[in-house]
Amino acid sequence: MVHTATHQAGSGGLTATEHRLDNGLRLVLSEDHLTPVAAVCLWYDVGSRQEVRGHTGLAHLFEHLMFQGSAQVTGNGHFELVQGAGGSLNGSTSFERTNYFETMPAHQLELALWLEADRMGSLLAALDEESMENQRDVVKNERRQRYDNVPYGTAFERMTALAYPEGHPYHHTPIGSMADLDAVTLDDARAFFRANYAPNNAVLAVVGDIDPEQTRRWVEKYFGSIPSHDGKVPPRDGTLPDIVGAELRVEIQEEVPARALMAAYRLPRDGTRECDAAEVALTVLGDGMSSRLYNRLVRRDRTAITAGFGLLRLAGAPSLGWLDVKASGKAEIPQIEAAIDEELARLGAQAPTAEEMERAQALLERGWLDQLSTAAGRADTLCRYTVLFGDPQLAFTAINRILDVTAEEVRAIAAARLRPDNRAVLVYDQVTSEDTAGTAAGEAGQASAARQNDKPEGAGR
Repeated sequence: MVHTATHQAGSGGLTATEHRLDNGLRLVLSEDHLTPVAAVCLWYDVGSRQEVRGHTGLAHLFEHLMFQGSAQVTGNGHFELVQGAGGSLNGSTSFERTNYFETMPAHQLELALWLEADRMGSLLAALDEESMENQRDVVKNERRQRYDNVPYGTAFERMTALAYPEGHPYHHTPIGSMADLDAVTLDDARAFFRANYAPNNAVLAVVGDIDPEQTRRWVEKYFGSIPSHDGKVPPRDGTLPDIVGAELRVEIQEEVPARALMAAYRLPRDGTRECDAAEVALTVLGDGMSSRLYNRLVRRDRTAITAGFGLLRLAGAPSLGWLDVKASGKAEIPQIEAAIDEELARLGAQAPTAEEMERAQALLERGWLDQLSTAAGRADTLCRYTVLFGDPQLAFTAINRILDVTAEEVRAIAAARLRPDNRAVLVYDQVTSEDTAGTAAGEAGQASAARQNDKPEGAGR
């Protein structure tokens, strides 16, 4: 039976209703007949923060295994059926959730719901050693292609290892380590599925050209008989002090297109007014060619070719303000860093102008509108606020909280958090291919050891 919550709110004509099945599955519906498509988004409340040392990468590996077949859909059948019906699909894993999504022609909605229910309810019937090995190799290749063998590819992994101490649930990234991926057993995967891939640990959002009553009947038909499970292990506490206390710094020599300065600042958790103020502050400083850092470093000083500052919002741990600057020519990193510190201190001392506030808040409002304007984007946003904050209606009011931030709040958060003693820093220095070749030819063994030692402490897991 579907239990309906009567909460209904909206923005610009957008609304959503909440429902809950007897097995605990939360369903969010948002009807919109602007285009004849339906988006299905399923968030499971599990990510890499549930993993422990020695078992990293399991959440991401399981994202791949969910596309490997289920009781009634073998092999690549999930892809074939969705794409054959004119739809698109994918999945992703983060620190705080794993999601799966399809955008279908509206008349193919039932197919998408059946497919998601089949793998939620019956994946273990198809999970075997062959599928494990297949997807283990896929994930390891993904790691090589996106992290290990591209310029700056391991920057995010290195930075989280610095910003979050050893043992913290966000110390490692969702991709996991090669050693841990090799060590995952079929029994590990089965236990992970039983604990986390249950209806009472999931939120299903369906958005678009739908008949809400018919959609609810289909959801009850296909998901209603899947049993709940109470074996989930809650994530460890991600609480940390507001300030790191001292700058954490690692210098790396690699073959990269340009020398780079990257930094992560510890900022308030998502869902707080202080986090909203931090996002406005970072937008003033580093979003686009009219931002302070771009104007200072790229246009005026000409010491950088790019300069950006953005916010990684996190609900279960301090958020990260991510600074990324690529140096130009022979500009020195200390010169760039001194200019950045000067700009951050200036914002902490004097509130942004009315024009800067208007620009920053308009940019954030546009991003919010872009997200909600598509069926897929709205479904994902509704899932996010339901999983992380327990209320999908927050999706429709998020921008009001951004627009309510004052210039003084922006100044205050910059003064309190955007400080040298509250950051982890990576400095990339260039190594030429000739240098690398010479080292390899002369002392291959020492070169291999040196490359291993390039990893910051705690990041080589």
